[in-house]
Amino acid sequence: MEELRIGLIGTGAIGRTHITRINTRLSGGKVVACADVNADFCRKIAEQYDLTAYETGEEMIEKAGLDAVVVTTSDAFHERYVLAAVQAGKYVFCEKPLAPSAESCKRIVDAELAAGKQLVQVGFMRRYDPGYRQLKEAIQSRRYGEPLLLHCAHRNASITEPWDNASAVENSMVHEIDVLRWLLGEDYATAEVRFGKSTRRAKEGLHDPQIMVLTTKSGVRIDVESFVCNGHCYDIRCEVVCEDGILNLPKPATIEVLSNTLRGNAVDADWTTRFVEAYNVEFQEWLNATREGRVDGPSAWDGYACQVAAAAASKARDTQTIQPVVYDEMPALYQK
Repeated sequence: MEELRIGLIGTGAIGRTHITRINTRLSGGKVVACADVNADFCRKIAEQYDLTAYETGEEMIEKAGLDAVVVTTSDAFHERYVLAAVQAGKYVFCEKPLAPSAESCKRIVDAELAAGKQLVQVGFMRRYDPGYRQLKEAIQSRRYGEPLLLHCAHRNASITEPWDNASAVENSMVHEIDVLRWLLGEDYATAEVRFGKSTRRAKEGLHDPQIMVLTTKSGVRIDVESFVCNGHCYDIRCEVVCEDGILNLPKPATIEVLSNTLRGNAVDADWTTRFVEAYNVEFQEWLNATREGRVDGPSAWDGYACQVAAAAASKARDTQTIQPVVYDEMPALYQK
C-alpha cells in the first residue's frame, strides 16, 4: 500500500492529536474520515482537518474506502467499533483498554480467530518509549542475571475526570500491567492491591495512593505505587532488581536550570508530554506494519491478558485478598 486511508472513530482530545500526528508528522498514512456519537462536533472536526464526516463508525467503515481504522472513543464503545472493523477485514488500532472487560476482549480475540489473521493493535504506548525499550533489551540479554524484583511508581499531579478506586487499577496501573508483562516476557500468577494512608487531595470515592503487588509465574515479585492526585508531579518509575545488577528506567532528558536559589531539571506535567515520542514511534511502526499487512505491536491477546490481570487486581482490592490470575489458553494465532 502506498499510503493508508485511515478512518478515526472518536474525535475527542486524544483522537485529534492522533489526526495531527498521522497527517503532519508521520509517513505512510492519512486520516481521511471521522465519526463520533456527537455528530455536530464531528462535522466541525471534519471541516477543521479536511476529513469526511460520517454519522456512525459502522457507516464510516462500510462506505469510506478505508485500509485501516483508529478507535479513540470512550472505553465502553471500543468493543463495538473494533469488532466492526475486524468483521470488515480492516486493520484497527484501538487505544487502551482494548475493551472494558476480559470477556469483551475475548470476543474480539474470537473475531480475529474467525477472520484467520491478526488485525488489531492495542495502544499500550509505553512499549515504544526509548527508556522501556532499553530496559527490555537489558533484561532479555541476561547480562545482569535473572530479574528478581521490580519496584514501580505511576504518579499524577491531578485528575480532572471522576475517578474511584477501580480507576486507579483499570485506568492507571493497566499501563504497568501491560508493560511489565512485556518487559519480563511472562504472565502473572497472582495479584493484590493494598491501600496506603490516603492523601487529603483524594477525590470522593477514591483511596489514594494504592499499591498493587503482582507475582509472575516464575516468581518475580512486582510492586506498583499508584498515586493519581499527589498535587505536585507526574512521575513514572521502574526499577528492576536483578541477580547481578539493578536497572532503572532512565529519566527523560531535560535541561538543567539554575533559578531562585535552586538547581534542578524540569519534569513533565503529564503523560501528553512525557510519552509524546513514544506515541510517535508507536503510530509510525503501526503504519509501517499495516502497509505490509501484519500486526507486530500489542495484540488483541495482549489486550485480553491485561484485562484478566486488571480484573484480578480489582477483585483483590475489593476483598483485600490475594487473587489468582487465570488466563485462557493462548491460541496459536498469537504464539510467536
